[in-house]
Amino acid sequence: MSFLIPAAYAEAAAPAGAPPGTGFEWIFLVGFLVIFYFMIWRPQAKRAKEHKNLLGGLQKGDEVVTSGGIAGRVSKVADDFIVLEVSDTVELKIQKGAIVASLPKGTLKAI
Repeated sequence: MSFLIPAAYAEAAAPAGAPPGTGFEWIFLVGFLVIFYFMIWRPQAKRAKEHKNLLGGLQKGDEVVTSGGIAGRVSKVADDFIVLEVSDTVELKIQKGAIVASLPKGTLKAI
């Protein structure tokens, strides 16, 4: 039955004076972290800061676009919600976080 199960032998231990890693592992790790910072973390933080400034600066009369693609003019601003005038008779209550962009004045002439 021993021909089905191969025998396991222990490997010889490394000599006592063997040097540990050469330091290349640390260089690789630091390089990876630098790339992660500049490619992912920093641009995301910049976008979040710009979005926060956009939401903080909303005023009545601003023309905005929501994440759902609805464009309209802000008619009322509260702490967490805004009222968006989509046409002369239609107003929508929307969370501030759903606003993704501010349009230049005069973009929505039909409203």
